[in-house]
Amino acid sequence: METTRNTKTAGTVYLVGAGPGDPGLMTLRGRELIERADCLVYDALGAPAMLGWAKPGCEKIDVGKRSGKHALPQEDINRLLVTCAGRYACTVRLKGGDPYVFGRGGEEALALQEAGVAFEVVPGVTSAIAGLAAAGIPVTQRGLCTQFTVFTGHEDARKSASTLDIAGIAAAQGTKVMLMGMSRLRETLAALMAAGQSGSVPAAAVQWGATGRQRSVLSTVAGLADAVEQAGLGSPAVVVIGEVVRLAPRLDWRSRLPLAGRRIVVTRTREQAGALSAQLAQLGADVMELPTIRIADPSNRRDFAEAVVDAPHYDWLIFSSPNGVKRFFRAFFAVFEDIRELGGARLAAIGAGTAAELRAVGLMVDVMPKKAVAEELIAEFDRKADEFGGLAHSTMLWVHSEQGRRVIYDELMKRQAIVDECVAYNTVPETEDVNGTRARLQSEGADVITFTSSSTVHHFMALGIPLPAGCRIASIGPVTSATLAEYGLKPDVESADHSIPGLVQAVSRMVAQG
Repeated sequence: METTRNTKTAGTVYLVGAGPGDPGLMTLRGRELIERADCLVYDALGAPAMLGWAKPGCEKIDVGKRSGKHALPQEDINRLLVTCAGRYACTVRLKGGDPYVFGRGGEEALALQEAGVAFEVVPGVTSAIAGLAAAGIPVTQRGLCTQFTVFTGHEDARKSASTLDIAGIAAAQGTKVMLMGMSRLRETLAALMAAGQSGSVPAAAVQWGATGRQRSVLSTVAGLADAVEQAGLGSPAVVVIGEVVRLAPRLDWRSRLPLAGRRIVVTRTREQAGALSAQLAQLGADVMELPTIRIADPSNRRDFAEAVVDAPHYDWLIFSSPNGVKRFFRAFFAVFEDIRELGGARLAAIGAGTAAELRAVGLMVDVMPKKAVAEELIAEFDRKADEFGGLAHSTMLWVHSEQGRRVIYDELMKRQAIVDECVAYNTVPETEDVNGTRARLQSEGADVITFTSSSTVHHFMALGIPLPAGCRIASIGPVTSATLAEYGLKPDVESADHSIPGLVQAVSRMVAQG
């Protein structure tokens, strides 16, 4: 970590390494800074999920560089960072890999230093090591090599001559790792062999290493360019030369994960996608986050606020979703200081996720159905009615979304309960696609698309994106499946346990069965 004292501007710029693409490989310090950033300047190699860590209101600026395509020239990025430092207290520059390993982070740091801007460098896990490790290739291995060399295959086009020591690299012992060299792979390998590099030495190319999109090609120095071309591998990729490549067939753990190579679309809200995405990614999936909805304030915020203030006077509080719990208690603690001020109300919840959110504020549920549907909650109330002295004349506050089904209200009123409504939030269409997932879905397709609520179905269909050929549908439960049927769609699998872990298990079983 490096720091310099600010002399001209109030803001600080943090040059944060995003690692190779797996959000789990981001440093704790890096995530902390993203979460409190006022402005996030990111490139195309940052994992999309990391953008979801930013707080509401954070300005996100895409300067996404790709091979052959620069959204913003480096000099302009340098000037942008200086400008952002004058506008924001905390600007995070999120860079793929490590900022100082061929990431031009040094140039950005120098520009900030010269402008008198305070900065800090947060190292990241470089793909030169992590991308290869995920493909089963250690850069060092006792008995095979005790050193490694890292070089770039993409030099500044403005340079009159290459500064790469091709002869030195060819003669170097141990493992040789080339970053950003796919566009000139054939030429670079030919130059190395001309300088004395043996063409029979094992070599490999790993594309999108340490992510769900990972693909590898194993060959030799002489045959790698043809093998890469035949496989269709492109940037970003890491090229490795050395005897350690022979270990890949035995040590490539990622390709053995149950969902390895499967493209799975997550349609939950950006804030909620993380839990589902993380569980799928742990099983090796290439997760494509395509939020179709976002959670917004209810249309009548005054009624919501008044309902929260009156909550301590009810016999029962009924929560239909995790979002309802979050919104309710965010408002509750803005008024009350102690959870005990909620009073002696009993609690009912639909679904394990909703119950988990209540436990997060120290509350346990009294009634929760085994299946996360409103009809099952009513049936559970009927089974336990005598235990609670009946439902007649019990005062109940039902916390739900603006689009909530009326089953709970109607059925409890039939049982002579006194039910008031607390509309805690609204679901509205998500208009942003900061990850570029829509274009990727249309161009690359997907293996599975997941739906976790009726809202995600309605809003996905409103996007007008046709389901890719061969894409299977996974539904979290019968209510969501019924909504799919309204559009003439039938899920290929429906979770028996209407929860995120249940949905992941259902998808895994479906994929395993072929």
